[in-house]
Amino acid sequence: MKRISILVLSTLVSVSSFAQLSKTDDVKKSLETENKDTIAWIHGGTVNIGFNEGFLHNWAAGGELASVSVNGLFSGYLTRLYHNNVWSNNLDMTYGLLYTYSNDFIPRKTDDRIDFTSKYGVRIDTTKNFFLTGLFNFKSQFTKGYDYSVPGWDTFSTSKFLSPAYLTLAAGIEYRKGVDLSLFLSPIAARLTLVDKYYTNQSPQGAFGVEYGKTSRFEIGAYFSGRYIVNISKNVMYKTRLDLYSNYLAKDVKDSSGTVVKKDNPGNIDILWDNLLSVKVSKYLSLSVGLTMIYDNDIPYSDTYVDKATGAVVPKDDPGKGLGWVQTKQLFTLGFNYKF
Repeated sequence: MKRISILVLSTLVSVSSFAQLSKTDDVKKSLETENKDTIAWIHGGTVNIGFNEGFLHNWAAGGELASVSVNGLFSGYLTRLYHNNVWSNNLDMTYGLLYTYSNDFIPRKTDDRIDFTSKYGVRIDTTKNFFLTGLFNFKSQFTKGYDYSVPGWDTFSTSKFLSPAYLTLAAGIEYRKGVDLSLFLSPIAARLTLVDKYYTNQSPQGAFGVEYGKTSRFEIGAYFSGRYIVNISKNVMYKTRLDLYSNYLAKDVKDSSGTVVKKDNPGNIDILWDNLLSVKVSKYLSLSVGLTMIYDNDIPYSDTYVDKATGAVVPKDDPGKGLGWVQTKQLFTLGFNYKF
């Protein structure tokens, strides 16, 4: 009888614990789409690592004899809920390398990005959806970048870690529902661009919006940032983000003779549109498709380059010439995936 009582008691405790765990999971799930007066940590994200390898010998159709490509993606968030206060953090990092036999397996970068956003908000209305929020954003990259379409590309870099680095500090109103939807608008947003003199000394126009010979540029403007995450199905997730920035201080840039070398005004809005579609194939295998498009008047595009040896102007071998000044990055990754 005593053993039966212990068995029954153990079963009840187990059922109670399972029910409590399910209840906790339900609460955390609801916090992703609703604002509640509670104390909790909410986190989630995706780690995706892709690897591709190819080898050809006496292949009639031709092709790269041997190649290896590796790319990784991390996209995660961590949010602290404390009654009417919300502290949210988002981190996106990507990196990719391509190795080919024809290039002596010297790695060529295919992707490189660091993007971190931290926001702290206090609820200001009874509908629980509007917050007075402060925002900090940091963007940069991990390693040096090169223009592989230009001869002698390995003799000079076009960018590197913290060159450029973009820091944005803003205060405004945020409309949010849980962690899945956030619309932030700031009428006063300060942005600082940092870059090494090595890059600003390469051209009379400077680099990344920073004037010739200088290492930084300060801007004040209006800033909008919208983020949305939706689970299309149990195994399919879509994440999108739109950032807009208007610099109140923008004006035409003139050279020493008074000639306008770059046109600019507050209506020339910087745009970042980021998209990620993640499909879970199995427990640790997934497919990710990403598309990022950026327009920044401070980063112009030219479909030609000057040959340093001859001084001649040569057209670039660029299949994306039609996109003009729009920076475009599209990636497809099939590989190891871990969600948390």
